[in-house]
Amino acid sequence: MTLSSRIAALLPFTRLVTTSTSIGETRVITPVELLIPTRTVLRAHTGFEFTQLRSVTAIDHPKRTRRFEVVYLLLSPSTGQRLAVSVNISEGTPVPSMTQLFSSAGWYERETWDRFGILFTGHPDLRRRLTDYGFKGHPLRKDFPVTGYVEVRYDDVRKRILYEGVSLAQDFRLFTLDQP
Repeated sequence: MTLSSRIAALLPFTRLVTTSTSIGETRVITPVELLIPTRTVLRAHTGFEFTQLRSVTAIDHPKRTRRFEVVYLLLSPSTGQRLAVSVNISEGTPVPSMTQLFSSAGWYERETWDRFGILFTGHPDLRRRLTDYGFKGHPLRKDFPVTGYVEVRYDDVRKRILYEGVSLAQDFRLFTLDQP
């Protein structure tokens, strides 16, 4: 029995997407309110044993009503199988934290919150990880400006870090092979 058919039998409320990659990864799409029960079954059930959380990330689809897709990448060390569990959410919809199931989830969820602005409820320490504490916005959202809002630089004369508005040296132009 394949992994997809076993998941479909045990978790009928999920939607399965099987991808034909070189590693044969399967993706499970579940409603946000059933994320914890889905993850608990996939971790504890004898036939699955997805006990290792490899990563948590998100994908921004600004034109969709459910703008964000939060993706949990899992590994079963006993079977060597990989699984991606996805949740589609609207902007502002919180996702339950996986820190009680996986201690490594704390780090990954902090990064996802910092980069995309997705709130994880029940997270013990949800604060910025990769950007400055005074940073405005979330840089991996598709609506974040390419140049950012502020420029950070060190001033040798004042011996301190300065935050300044972004000023472009030239107007934006399209570079082509004909006009470098």
